Amino acid sequence: MRDAVELREIDPAHPDAQRCIAAYFDELDRRSDHGFDPVASGGADLDRFRPPAGRMLVAYLGGRPVACGALVHHAGAPHEIKRLWVDGAVRGRGLGRRMLAELEARAAEHGARAVRLDTNRNLTEAIALYRATGYVEVPAFNDEPFAHHWFEKRLPRTSR
Repeated sequence: MRDAVELREIDPAHPDAQRCIAAYFDELDRRSDHGFDPVASGGADLDRFRPPAGRMLVAYLGGRPVACGALVHHAGAPHEIKRLWVDGAVRGRGLGRRMLAELEARAAEHGARAVRLDTNRNLTEAIALYRATGYVEVPAFNDEPFAHHWFEKRLPRTSR
């Protein structure tokens, strides 16, 4: 699958990014204990995913968007990974791990020494991925109403 997938940085308002984000929100709504409200979670604030504030990546398989992830840059602080999602039809093939690694690499290129993310307790696959890739649980660093776990990972210096 690695060779067949293309990762592209696109504007978060692009229809492909919006499709992925909507699918992510739908999944959170289905899996959360009390539903999910994108507005309460900052869902409408796309500017934070646009340069220079951040980045939005979409993964394509056969020309179809199948995953997304965003990065929010924070000067002098860990950068934040948001909206990491993989279509259920392609899960289990390493795409989440690849997307996460690419977001980490872009954060490091932008000068980040660490990245952070938060997640809902019902996203057990995501929690397992974060732990397996070196993230450690930290105290809450934001007031995200749908998060139950907060993670951070130190990044190596990059020459990429």
